[in-house]
Amino acid sequence: MRTIENYSFKGKRVLIRVDFNVPLNHNRQITDATRISESIPTIKKILNDGASVVLMTHLGRPNGHEPDYSLTPLVPVLSNFLNRKVIFDRDLFGPKTVDVCTNLKPGEVVLLENLRFYPEEEAADEGFAKQLASLADYYVNDAFATSHREHASVATIAKFFPKKKFFGLLLANEIFNLDKVLNQAQPPFTAIIGGAKVSSKFGIIKNLINKVDNMIIGGGMAFTFIKALGGSVGDSLFEDDKIELAKGIVQEMMLKGVNLYLPTDAVIADGFSNEANVKECSSDSIPDGWLGLDIGKKSCRRFAEIINHSQTILWNGPMGVFELDKFKQGTKSIAIAVASATISGSFSLIGGGDSVAAINQYNLTDQMSYVSTGGGAMLEYIEGKQLPGVKAIMG
Repeated sequence: MRTIENYSFKGKRVLIRVDFNVPLNHNRQITDATRISESIPTIKKILNDGASVVLMTHLGRPNGHEPDYSLTPLVPVLSNFLNRKVIFDRDLFGPKTVDVCTNLKPGEVVLLENLRFYPEEEAADEGFAKQLASLADYYVNDAFATSHREHASVATIAKFFPKKKFFGLLLANEIFNLDKVLNQAQPPFTAIIGGAKVSSKFGIIKNLINKVDNMIIGGGMAFTFIKALGGSVGDSLFEDDKIELAKGIVQEMMLKGVNLYLPTDAVIADGFSNEANVKECSSDSIPDGWLGLDIGKKSCRRFAEIINHSQTILWNGPMGVFELDKFKQGTKSIAIAVASATISGSFSLIGGGDSVAAINQYNLTDQMSYVSTGGGAMLEYIEGKQLPGVKAIMG
């Protein structure tokens, strides 16, 4: 991989695609700066080489130039992380921008305005990418979370830097750790897949069947499998049009010797709220009028046992509706089990917004081997798809 690690950018101007798509509250204050902090090592390495830096990112999904999506709130936070002034330019391609970038001195940083103010970004417009490319001598992609997008600043732009394009430290680290799980996993390898729908995780499950020893399936998607195996799931979420698909997955796992683990018991409720009546029952005997919203105690113990006997662990998706207090125990127990196994020497990779939110909520992030920054990008990579942003640097 062509990374920035063993290259000096001294005296050069470097254009870095970062992912600063951070959450803002109603006062337009950043509520979680993780995505900014994750790219600081890349930016600092290049600055320490004696280079200047031009940063570009998107924020949200604006419809044209919407002031609420301006990157203004990011400037003081970024300046604080870098311990230096960050020049911010609202006009992406105006004479001022070109002048500012052309005259940057070593150690100086400029942040361009939200790329998605321009429809050409998502359209992968070549002219737009060429204009961006004209602002610097080198291009670095450090935005793993957007590398599955065929956008101008992610994929198209690389063609204008045929021998001057690099992976940033964050992006290189993502690929290294994902490859470690997918291609160099120490057995037993256990994948924990949760979330609401089988349809959104079908590609992942299919690709992992050829790689894992154990597959734990939880969350709402488990009920599609339980239904496919003849169970009664009451009013639980399941995808009727995916029943045959689920049967096919079960058969394929049996043929390939993969151990499939579904919840044997469930926490059920007579409504989707913390105020609902709650009880536990067998996950394949849920009465009508009740719905499964978490895995039960027996499943928690069984899954923890499997995890603790695994050398490699991949976790994507919660076990239940963990944002509601009454239904968070299953996800919490998985998080604790994965942390425990990791402390004992296993390699764990966590990805997907809900799984990452869960380990953050339980202060277990530092106990995991690697936490991925990319939701959609990680899922597509695990599915075996080639990411446009990665392909563009490799090519």
